[in-house]
Amino acid sequence: MTTIRHLLLIGSCLLFIGCGQEAPETTPEPEASAVEALADEYLAAVLERNPQLGTQLGLEGARHDRLFDNSLEALAEWQERQDAWFARLNAIPEPDDIGSRDWISYGILHEELGTSIALRLCRNELWQASGNTGWHRSLPFLFEVQPVGTAEHREQTLERLSQVDRYIDNEVANLRLGLESGYSAPRVTVEAVPDQVRSLIGDDSIFLNPATRIDDDAFAAAVNKIYNDEIVPALNRFADFIEDVYLAQAREDIALSANTDGAECYPLRVRSFTTIQPPAAEIHQLGLEQIEKIHGEMRATIDEHFGGGPIDAFLRRINDDPEFTFESEDAVLQYSIDGLDAAKAAMSKAFGRLPVADVIVKPYPEFASSGSGEYHSSSEDGSRPGIFYIAVKDPTRRSRSNQLSTLYHETYPGHHLQGAISLELGAKVHPLARYSWNSGFGEGWALYSERLADELGLFRDPIDHIGLYSDQGARAARLVIDTGIHTMGWTRQQAVDYMMASTGWSSFDIQNEIDRYIAWPGQATSYMLGMLEIQRLRSLAEEELGDRFDLRAFHDRVVGFGGITLPMLHASILAWIEEQKAGD
Repeated sequence: MTTIRHLLLIGSCLLFIGCGQEAPETTPEPEASAVEALADEYLAAVLERNPQLGTQLGLEGARHDRLFDNSLEALAEWQERQDAWFARLNAIPEPDDIGSRDWISYGILHEELGTSIALRLCRNELWQASGNTGWHRSLPFLFEVQPVGTAEHREQTLERLSQVDRYIDNEVANLRLGLESGYSAPRVTVEAVPDQVRSLIGDDSIFLNPATRIDDDAFAAAVNKIYNDEIVPALNRFADFIEDVYLAQAREDIALSANTDGAECYPLRVRSFTTIQPPAAEIHQLGLEQIEKIHGEMRATIDEHFGGGPIDAFLRRINDDPEFTFESEDAVLQYSIDGLDAAKAAMSKAFGRLPVADVIVKPYPEFASSGSGEYHSSSEDGSRPGIFYIAVKDPTRRSRSNQLSTLYHETYPGHHLQGAISLELGAKVHPLARYSWNSGFGEGWALYSERLADELGLFRDPIDHIGLYSDQGARAARLVIDTGIHTMGWTRQQAVDYMMASTGWSSFDIQNEIDRYIAWPGQATSYMLGMLEIQRLRSLAEEELGDRFDLRAFHDRVVGFGGITLPMLHASILAWIEEQKAGD
């Protein structure tokens, strides 16, 4: 699993005129195009609205003293601005110079604005209460990377911490209105939330992390005061609200259609995550076909290396047999560290450009220790590494099989490589493209990267290949399960049983995964849909170019324009193929 991802945008006053300072006299620049001007304005506004993202991406000049305004009043004002931007964008002719700054900016703007406007039907802000999608799964991590190195940074930290209680109370207000309006998260996905939120309370709370990274007694005392006087009461208020009010009224039906306008919302959410919109029945059938193909790979490996037998029985065995699990938490961590070192050494075989930023592996903090792995971004200048968090608890129940495939999905050649290169593109693309994200491209690339790692010889032995096929099978099963739950009346147990038969993931992880698909409709389809499109485009390029096909150049093209959509990637690769032909 990867961390919840959306448009990652952080602003700077340098991007637009009107920040309270006069610009120095310089040689006049050429007049910006209409697309460039709109992208500048939109980016600056989005970054102003999402101030914490400057911290997450480590952008130069970003302030670190505010949180996202999650009130419904702020959302209404934002939606009015979105409508105006979209109208202006649609009045501009679409650029046809594929790969140019304007072409990239126009495509990303059109997808982001159009999809956000369409998604209003879903009223997502009123029902994000689940253990997978709630604020407590993302906001706390901000304070692990909150800068504290200067006196100004410490002042900004205190100001930001003082806003946490208001942020939490806004979430309560939004969820309360959701219950009144026919929107809720499914009860089964919310039951663990009170304990998850209360686990943020304690001497090792992540909200106290800024005070542990600097020797400043006065600062530490101030952090602790805000934490004890404001944040702890707010955390308890939220947990009590979920426990005493929300759970009793949350919907029992797991399908999104149980929400107001839920049936109409589902295809909109699929489009928002994937940037394409195949019908649910087509997605479901594609998943069934991919499962059959992947099980053929499993069958061949089990027969050759593990003595044959039923696939489903072997997939259960790899989570329990000491031959395939770990002896200690340190062993879990070291296995991934060793795999990461091997991946770094192999990347030049498949890429001409590599990111400046490093990536490291760390155990999950206690409040999120049950996660299955997630990546947090490096900084734009490459000075702060990306972080891949992994679960190390219960090592004797943690299978070695999928450790490497997950690692390569999240680090090299997956999320870290693609995301860090995007951040480091500089003037080649508008900042909008460097900071943007969509799951169809991003998760599709990461899943493709698992297969690429196999091509590069990074899987150590047959059990690692079983893990690869298991993880690929899980992503195929997601196509079947997500559409099954939200459009075909599948029960939770039906989804669990299907996933148990399709992947080697542990029963515990599968239970969590199914709750994730229930809580986060549509997102799970993005991985396999995106990977299949990248694979299709690579096969097309190989067929068209023959001996002239250069894998390094192909990959550099795929990741070289930032967070583009899948239709934009299609157009980009077709143009690249023609450029390679013309180059002869």
